[in-house]
Amino acid sequence: MNDLARTPRQIGSVLRRARRAQALSQTQLATRAGLRQELVSNIERGNAGTRIEAICALVAALDLEFTIRPRSRDDDTEIEDIF
Repeated sequence: MNDLARTPRQIGSVLRRARRAQALSQTQLATRAGLRQELVSNIERGNAGTRIEAICALVAALDLEFTIRPRSRDDDTEIEDIF
């Protein structure tokens, strides 16, 4: 799995696909991560305002990791346009 995510919605989508690939319900993932199911749902929908700690907890519970790298040059979208 090597997904690109630049927006909260894209991050949520990547996390949802990873959860489903592991055949986990939102409740099961929430339990693993020490979060509420409602928060998992909000993150997967890309709701803004989510604390980075919650996203990190989901990433760890799914046995994933973040990779930060320079932005690819084939996308003309300005960073300001993303948010």
